[in-house]
Amino acid sequence: MTTASAVEIQASTLAGYADASRLRQVLDRDWVLDQVTGSPETLIDLGSGIGQLLETALDRHPTLRLAVGLERSEHRIAEAAERLSRFPGRTALHQADLTDPQPLPLKADVVTMTSVLHWLYPVEDRIFSWVADRLTPDGSFLLTTYHPARDAFGLGGEDELVRAALIATGVELTDVPKVFERGEVLPIGTRTRPAEELDALLARYFTVDSYLERDAVVTVEDATQYEHFHAATFGDYYSRLVPPALRAEFFRAIGETAQRRQDELGWVSHMPVRLWRLRPLQV
Repeated sequence: MTTASAVEIQASTLAGYADASRLRQVLDRDWVLDQVTGSPETLIDLGSGIGQLLETALDRHPTLRLAVGLERSEHRIAEAAERLSRFPGRTALHQADLTDPQPLPLKADVVTMTSVLHWLYPVEDRIFSWVADRLTPDGSFLLTTYHPARDAFGLGGEDELVRAALIATGVELTDVPKVFERGEVLPIGTRTRPAEELDALLARYFTVDSYLERDAVVTVEDATQYEHFHAATFGDYYSRLVPPALRAEFFRAIGETAQRRQDELGWVSHMPVRLWRLRPLQV
């Protein structure tokens, strides 16, 4: 019986997200919260992870009576509960599957969702309807979406590093799309809808008040750092494409690919990200 490596264990529990988020998500968090105006009383963060956005929002806005997090991972919820313990009575954390959102008996001035929407493909309309029902008439939904370039097979963004890692573990280049299909792993490049397509979907539930755009550039100090970033961010989503005996090698190859891209390009990944400011439709 093969013993799981430290990074495989990390991937299974999504541990170490506080460190991993510094490479990408921390920039989204601050960018989003800069758009919160006025004196909000209730905020809901969808895919709240380890509670970093909730913590920052509570620090920034003393008017917040309640900051609510919805998160699927019980490990991340436990870490969030510890992080938010200094705000007694002002937080609530719920384990939730955002592809099948359950009723929540409250209205929110602000709803946020950062770096999450691609995981809800192709049923994003469910969470959009849920949010629209829970915003106050003057409330806002602050949503970030990534839009990596993708190839003819729908691979883009992190899929590019995964493709290189699969090849390093013995998969032929031409067989990579088949490996994704057999493993029932939908490429992130496919999960991330083009901005124009998403705009049409959002228009069913919201008015687009405004949006901002920037380039999300990820750089890395060394291969090990990115290996752990991938494990903390994507868990075992991709590693299940290879047999258990090759998973430690797969994670090493992810890190080595990131380091090679850093050395050759000056960055690991580079893609547009959009921050949408959305209002409920006025009936």
